[in-house]
Amino acid sequence: MKFVAFPRELQGTGASRRLRNAGKVPGIVYGGGTPVTIELDHNALFHALKKEAFYSSLLDMELDGKSQQVLLRDVQMHPFKPLVLHVDFQRVDARTRVTKKVPLHFVNEENSPAVKLDKCLVSHVITDLEVECLAAQLPEYLTVDLGELTKGQSLHVADIKLPANVKPVLRGKKNPVIATVVTQAEEEAVPEAAAAPVAKAAPTKGKKNEKQNKK
Repeated sequence: MKFVAFPRELQGTGASRRLRNAGKVPGIVYGGGTPVTIELDHNALFHALKKEAFYSSLLDMELDGKSQQVLLRDVQMHPFKPLVLHVDFQRVDARTRVTKKVPLHFVNEENSPAVKLDKCLVSHVITDLEVECLAAQLPEYLTVDLGELTKGQSLHVADIKLPANVKPVLRGKKNPVIATVVTQAEEEAVPEAAAAPVAKAAPTKGKKNEKQNKK
């Protein structure tokens, strides 16, 4: 994906506020040299952020007429308004080794024996996976085939096929579950438990005692 950025000369809270009032977003590009402050068109960035690939793939940033590859590293949003406050990018090249969360695309769920024959449901335990690889080898997404899942079975990280030279970052977890099969009875038990009535506390006698004291 491509986007256009412009050099940002003025810095500070006041300058950033004026920038946002003008429909721009302040940002920074770091890594592989001196950090550079930038500004971007808010509407163009806001629409780009709705696309999954903008978060997980290499981006071509045009700055001062030159193109360089970057990764999106951080986005700061307004607490309740649809407003981007700040954005961070990292410069990368073919030799840069990166860690990045990549979205999981689940396929063939409806064709699995668990769903098709046993009328079970498949719960997606995680929807993205952090991986480590060279920037040039970063996959836009990972495909998880659920077509062979059977009743009572779970799919783990070790069960999915990763591209060459792409390694999962597990952070101490041996083999996390990606998806698991549950029966419809198990799925319905959760909301029923949540809807269980809460016992009411016994009324206090504080007010009655207060009236008696007044007498």
